[in-house]
Amino acid sequence: MKALRNVLDKLGKPFHKGGKLEKYYPVYEAIDTFAYTPDTVTTGPTHVRDGIDLKRMMITVVWALIPCIFMAMYNTGLQANLALAKMGIAAPEGWRGALLEALGVGFSPESLFACVLHGALYFVPIFLVCNIVGGTCEMIFSTIRGHEINEGFLVTGMLFPLTLPPTIPLWQVAVGIAFGVVFGKEVFGGTGKNFLNPALTARAFLYFAYPIQISGDAVWTAVDGFTGATVLGAAKLGGMQAVADTGVTWSAAFWGTIQGSMGETSTFACILGAIFLILTGVGSWRVMAGMLIGALALSSLFYSMGSSTNPMFGMPPHWHLVSGGFAFGLVFMATDPVSASMTDRGRWFYGGLIGVMTILIRVVNPAFPEGVMLAILFGNVFAPTIDHFVIKANIKRRMLRHVQ
Repeated sequence: MKALRNVLDKLGKPFHKGGKLEKYYPVYEAIDTFAYTPDTVTTGPTHVRDGIDLKRMMITVVWALIPCIFMAMYNTGLQANLALAKMGIAAPEGWRGALLEALGVGFSPESLFACVLHGALYFVPIFLVCNIVGGTCEMIFSTIRGHEINEGFLVTGMLFPLTLPPTIPLWQVAVGIAFGVVFGKEVFGGTGKNFLNPALTARAFLYFAYPIQISGDAVWTAVDGFTGATVLGAAKLGGMQAVADTGVTWSAAFWGTIQGSMGETSTFACILGAIFLILTGVGSWRVMAGMLIGALALSSLFYSMGSSTNPMFGMPPHWHLVSGGFAFGLVFMATDPVSASMTDRGRWFYGGLIGVMTILIRVVNPAFPEGVMLAILFGNVFAPTIDHFVIKANIKRRMLRHVQ
């Protein structure tokens, strides 16, 4: 490690003040602080000192995403291999099939290695394009401003690929992440100043700009000509009977071996991430609990009411929790420390609002069977207002105590 430190110090001389490459110091600084803690420290009695910095905080979130990343690769490959077996196809067309055949891996749904490797051939290219394009946007803005490259992209670059279907064209991934980084964050000043979640902003842009590739049934399985059905898509058309006809069980939905966006299918993987984020103090358990309570309350009300015209009223509350991207949004999106509420009491209301809006969009609006993405963006917009009234109420209570 000392040798690496010496190499970085030598390479960094032209990038420091007065050097020929001073303008590009943010690029060097990003590489240097990725490997080592920054050498600048906060001093003075007016600051709260902590051993964690923004980069370490973001890396903690990435660690929490590891179970979802594994399931993204495994389930993508599993669904593709199951589809191949169902269609009687020995191997898929294209470079992925040729590569797997050359390696002698095969396409057996029973083989964990075959499923993970097959899925990785879809996930990794999307991940690389997302980080290369998004990272370039970050670097350009940081260079122009003369600021360090914001570490927030470490999480955005991981979250966004997990919200996408495996068959999305790579050029759309590039366009989507560029829009999310630029218009969802950088135009507002970068990490810490954006009021919308950049990954969700990118996902929303693709959802409305290219709905054919980002929604529907056929896009969820990485096999040409195979049409699957997501739980929410089936429930919207024919209620829980249609879900049963697909062969999807609640346990399969909980573990994540179903059709869906690559990293959003496994509620179990999201729970593991939630436990890690809560124990490390990075994720707000109040936001998670508020969203869970809000969703359960409204879905229970709709389920008890029933409807002869809207099949979604018949979806039990426990199915909502394992369907779509609810668990993923609850753990990793709604808890974004920048775009969420900052006050403890506000986080309860913020999470509850998102939970209620998710179920409201899913059940009442037939055009949007998912709902989580739009609900979280809706909550992002109202988070400052929620904090305003919470702080105002706290000030009022303190003034009354002071008068007494």
